[in-house]
Amino acid sequence: MGSIRPEIEESHMHEGGDGVFATQEKGHQSSILPTLEKHHPTRYVLGLFRVDSAGESGRSGVHPIHFFRVVFRSVCTASMMVNILWPFVPAAIAMHFARPDLHVWVFALNYIAMVPSANVLGFAGGELAKKLPKTLGVLLETGISCSVELVLFMVLLHNDKKGEGNLIPVIQAAILGSILANLLLCLGTCFFVGGLRRNEQEFHGAISEVGTGLLLVAGFGLLIPSAFYSALKSATNTEFTLAMLEDYTMQISRATAVVLLIAFIVFLIFNLHSHNTMFDDILETDEAQDEDRHKELNRAKLTFAECLVAIVIALTCVSLSAVFLVQEIEHIVALGVSDNFLGLILVPLVEKAAEHLTAVDEAWDNQINYALFHCMAPSIQTALLNAPLAVIVGWGLGKDMSLNFEIFMVVLLVLSILVVGNFLRDGKSNYLEGALCVLIYVIIAVTTWYYPKVDVASTNQA
Repeated sequence: MGSIRPEIEESHMHEGGDGVFATQEKGHQSSILPTLEKHHPTRYVLGLFRVDSAGESGRSGVHPIHFFRVVFRSVCTASMMVNILWPFVPAAIAMHFARPDLHVWVFALNYIAMVPSANVLGFAGGELAKKLPKTLGVLLETGISCSVELVLFMVLLHNDKKGEGNLIPVIQAAILGSILANLLLCLGTCFFVGGLRRNEQEFHGAISEVGTGLLLVAGFGLLIPSAFYSALKSATNTEFTLAMLEDYTMQISRATAVVLLIAFIVFLIFNLHSHNTMFDDILETDEAQDEDRHKELNRAKLTFAECLVAIVIALTCVSLSAVFLVQEIEHIVALGVSDNFLGLILVPLVEKAAEHLTAVDEAWDNQINYALFHCMAPSIQTALLNAPLAVIVGWGLGKDMSLNFEIFMVVLLVLSILVVGNFLRDGKSNYLEGALCVLIYVIIAVTTWYYPKVDVASTNQA
């Protein structure tokens, strides 16, 4: 075992490290740090949740210097390199107020600034997840990371103006683009990176089957309003007018949004209640296969309070960048960049940066089930929670937010789900499958760049 810094050793002697998550067991007081033991005792929080002590920091409260050191070092080299971009955050905020007329600069700086903010948000969520049961922790971590996406959707909805400055197409494209980025780019990169160090990686069928099944249902739900509108658009007449078709499509979208929310609740019950022990065991086995396990156990960690502080700071910065970014979208579109390209490619890339780094690092360390969870769960949350919430909130705000997507893009989504599902069917992955997924994403990105703006040509608008 490596040496332990005196300040950490001393801090562990105080009771209550990490708040409610550091309940000591009998006979365990002689240890220096729980995170340095080979076998970690199981803890129970409120008598309900089984918690492994691998996420304990051995400290309590907030220690500013130690806090910034841990956050900057993060969990992997790639994540630490992203933290070098933090100077862009104050620069982006200053540029917004000092030179609001420089629209491209404000957009570019805030676009870059979202990356380190989202990275710290994902890191803090991951630190918090290690102090919780495996499945609950991963889902909470995913939810925290997906809050970046939700903030963007809400800001876009708030700033939407019917006719001039219509941002609904950007939201719709971002919903599909977020799922595509996770399924093709992130999962493909995980398969490719993991396959570079070994011939193939095996993952548990429960995660892939549940994930692909839910995504197929979600893809079906997202496709129905678009298919309904496209099928009947050319059949409108004096009795069945285009206005009636648009109204019916909106009602179908809202009903579908409610159904998808119910599906998300069932998904949570399945993962956190009825089948939680199965997923906990899968992830615990995967954690034991971590090839950098010894480094992870010795790595300095955040306390529970520090996790909350980091989440608040990062979420505040992300929200500011999102607000400033959205305000410049109409100026970027005016320069000739398609709103569909902005939503389908550019927005998902920046909002999903933290999740992608985490998943790729896990695949590299042979934690392929964790990586798969971090790719599938955000896609499920986008399709079953964030997209329906955008429709329902838009309904409340009087916005014409629907699930009537461009038929070309929603077909791409369904085909991508089928392709990924086929790769997951055998329970094994290799770098060839990963490369193919990434190449499909590149083809989609190139095609979307040439897709016309919605005010020029559209299949889901009159």
